[in-house]
Amino acid sequence: MSRFQETFNKELAPELQKELGIKNRFAIPILKKIVINSGIGRISKEDKAIESVNEQLSLITGQKPIITKAKKAISSFKIREGAPVGLKATLRGKRMYDFLERMIKVIMPRTRDFDGIPEKSISETGILTVGFKNVEAFPETSHQQKKIEYSFGLEVTMVPKCKNREEALFLYKKLGLIFKKNK
Repeated sequence: MSRFQETFNKELAPELQKELGIKNRFAIPILKKIVINSGIGRISKEDKAIESVNEQLSLITGQKPIITKAKKAISSFKIREGAPVGLKATLRGKRMYDFLERMIKVIMPRTRDFDGIPEKSISETGILTVGFKNVEAFPETSHQQKKIEYSFGLEVTMVPKCKNREEALFLYKKLGLIFKKNK
């Protein structure tokens, strides 16, 4: 169990239960998974590029991502059915909490001009999606800056187990995510 997961289970979960007025501890909102996705549309023709992005995403997530393929052909984008269009990794358990801790404490503060996540990024079901334009803020890639030949962005989607958007927002704030102040 990761340090962040222990902190959540021992300190944050009881606080959430008390503040939300939930009697059953299994009914409190929790994170089920984090999905990290990167589109490789413009570099999908180059095997070397896909391999490079795959390697970088492996370093960031701690596991091997899968290659997502186009479901149908789109001629205006020059995409054929079955062609690689992206990479994704689904994190659960210890890896999820380790990644979340790094994202909150290291990556977001290192992101240029970061002033918080807009609250409108949370869907009605509580799913939060955060995008990063490039992976330079990730410390795993910093020792390999010379090897990054293809700059790519990624999207982090957090999927909670909760009843509604408000519970999810409460959970994210408790976990330490910073949201933009409404002006």
